[in-house]
Amino acid sequence: QVQLVESGGGLAQAGGSLRLSCQVSTRTFINFVMAWFRQAPGKERELVAAVAASHNTAYADSVKDRFTISRDNVANTVYLHMNSLKPEDTAVYYCAARHRAAPPHEYQVWGRGTQVTVSP
Repeated sequence: QVQLVESGGGLAQAGGSLRLSCQVSTRTFINFVMAWFRQAPGKERELVAAVAASHNTAYADSVKDRFTISRDNVANTVYLHMNSLKPEDTAVYYCAARHRAAPPHEYQVWGRGTQVTVSP
């Protein structure tokens, strides 16, 4: 059973940086597409970035050129490097996984989330 544990959230000032990590417990990490989602109060959950085992990536327009998703296929870890943070980036950030054979939007496994708060 795949389990995801996020870490690295916290408080940052606008313009600052944070790095989120997601440790994935599975022996078949390369079979999963990994992603970061976020949900702000009163808003729907949204996809922030995704990375395939091949390291191909995709980003929401709102974070392009500021956030970088990456993965370490040996350490079974996914990262989200967040730069030039804005107050509107404040949200709970969730790590998610979907098997590479699953439909693109069907993420089956979720972490518990980590809070990111950006002050003006």
